[in-house]
Amino acid sequence: MNFLAHAHLSGKNEKILLGNLIADSVKGDASKNYNGNILKGIILHRKIDTYTDNHPVHKHSRDLIRYPYGKYSGIVIDIFYDHFLAKHWKHYSNEPLKHFTKNVYKILTKNFFLLPPRSKRILPFMMGQDWLANYAHFKGLDNIFYGMDKRTGFRSGMKEATSVLKEHYTLLENDFKAFYSDLETFTEKEIGF
Repeated sequence: MNFLAHAHLSGKNEKILLGNLIADSVKGDASKNYNGNILKGIILHRKIDTYTDNHPVHKHSRDLIRYPYGKYSGIVIDIFYDHFLAKHWKHYSNEPLKHFTKNVYKILTKNFFLLPPRSKRILPFMMGQDWLANYAHFKGLDNIFYGMDKRTGFRSGMKEATSVLKEHYTLLENDFKAFYSDLETFTEKEIGF
């Protein structure tokens, strides 16, 4: 899953959310630099990623786009799934999406000094382009995928990913709906909602 799903799956605890969102930038033993609920959030993120990578529905989605994305297919699907989460947000949360994303940015900004360097570099772009809310729109996805493709030296081909999403839209949307309810159940057990 990508940023929006990880934020959503963090519950109401700000430090778990913080850990969950910075986890990809924390390499190795996270307990060397983090503790408490931030560490719990980092561990939660890693468990979510493992669960996601091994789930048959997510695997089905990845296989659908394996060509042309190869090793990047998981990343692309994670962003597609964030698109569907944003699109169907009212089904998964009582809080308006814009209010939720504004609060996430506030938490990240308030804890800026705790962010690893990579997260500090990403945050201004994430906020400036409102990634979390703009996952809902094709134009927002285009911008996100272009930026990611640029970071890979345009080897990933992600700048064309939105057209692949449109091509397989209904099938991927159905995969997301089947998968995300399982993921929510898994996460609720992990953090004890």
